[in-house]
Amino acid sequence: MRLVFAGTPEPAVPTLRALLESRHEVVAVVTRPDAPAGRGRKLMRSPVGAVADDHGVEVLTPERADDPEFLRRLTELAPDACPVVAYGALLTQDALDIPAHGWVNLHFSVLPAWRGAAPVQAAVRAGDEYTGASTFRIVRELDAGPVFGVVTERIEATDTAGELLDRLAVSGADLMVSTMDGIEDGSVQAVPQPADGVTYAPKVTVDDARVRFTDPAMAIDRQIRAMTPEPGAWAEFRGARCKLGPVRPVDDVDAPTLEPGELLVERKRVLAGTATVPVELGEVQAQGKKRMAATDWARGTRIELGERLA
Repeated sequence: MRLVFAGTPEPAVPTLRALLESRHEVVAVVTRPDAPAGRGRKLMRSPVGAVADDHGVEVLTPERADDPEFLRRLTELAPDACPVVAYGALLTQDALDIPAHGWVNLHFSVLPAWRGAAPVQAAVRAGDEYTGASTFRIVRELDAGPVFGVVTERIEATDTAGELLDRLAVSGADLMVSTMDGIEDGSVQAVPQPADGVTYAPKVTVDDARVRFTDPAMAIDRQIRAMTPEPGAWAEFRGARCKLGPVRPVDDVDAPTLEPGELLVERKRVLAGTATVPVELGEVQAQGKKRMAATDWARGTRIELGERLA
């Protein structure tokens, strides 16, 4: 089939590469416009756009999906289908109507669970045992279209959202290729999503990433892993913000009793109190500093008795 692929960030790259290596023809790529990045704030191509450039594929960067020039060019390209992974912009009905088999999105959850912008973070934070990826036909309602296929993935006890997303990006790429194959030969049909089990995963905010040590240790563990690497979990220490890497709830029978956020520096570990058992801090990044092991941070900071994270 003739495909126009839409995607922007790094997790979309495995799918684009898999489609480029498939029996289908990727005639163009749609991605978000070049954006300033790095210290020099130079305009940079998106990860998806950069891969397309490397393969000599036409790149379309409309500011809006209803741009007349974009719709004209998309019509000229006459795609049979438009696979999508994390494109990052709303598609208008005019755009949705152009490909014969519609726009097919790869979403990183088992729909109808965790519709929305941050499904992987939501699954980790909720403590789900399994998640996965789904391919579905895009409709106007958010992530509500009929589903072509699903893959599942176990969430390990130490998984960060970044690690889980990396795995889903790879298995999801294979799923998208098999979905395109099935659409072409008629072996797959889109099935409506069930009405039960719908949950939502809105975009994560900076406030969502603030660790509140009045929560139980298990909730803090999940929250920090869900916010790693982006946007990064954080708390305040001595009035300044510091980022926190994944922690480990302490299950020692003789674990010390600490107030929420209270710090205890031991020879080989740094503990922080929660509403339940303490957590052992992993890495800490003080404002304006590099990320480092919590023991190194504590040694350089010279934490005093009774000081706490808030």
